Amino acid sequence: MRVYVPLTLPGLAEAYKTGELVEGPFLAYAVTPALREWYLSDDIEELEYAALSRAALASLRLLAADAGAPRRRVVVAVDVSDDAASSDPDRGLDPAALGEVRVAGTVRLAKAAAVHVDAADAEADVTAAADALPAADGGDDDAQFVVDGAEDHELLWYATQEIPHLVG
Repeated sequence: MRVYVPLTLPGLAEAYKTGELVEGPFLAYAVTPALREWYLSDDIEELEYAALSRAALASLRLLAADAGAPRRRVVVAVDVSDDAASSDPDRGLDPAALGEVRVAGTVRLAKAAAVHVDAADAEADVTAAADALPAADGGDDDAQFVVDGAEDHELLWYATQEIPHLVG
């Protein structure tokens, strides 16, 4: 199963240093039955993109909690065994939990398939979105518009061999 792990650039640097993506158990995003139902598509590429987008929003939340992190969303795509990731059926109807899975164990960074990171030109919009998250979560439509603005930036794809350059 391909899962998308939200991180920050300092989190990616730590994973590169230790060789461990995230110590388990941890939350990631994947194509779950609830995500399939919500997205209304059978196209696996579209569904994978939806899961990646959910992880990008989770990365934005990590940025909002870490004022010192560079304002670029980071998502690592990694393949895990099907039995290593599970979704919570009780949270399946919660819009905030769409695509959410719990990965049971620690995952080695060497298992990563790719890294997705914002380009430098996204930093201003990502900064504004991270700052607006609390108000958006409180129901402020203007703040939600700012948060949605971060989604106008596509995450760039990087091979795992490029991680040293991303964190260097």
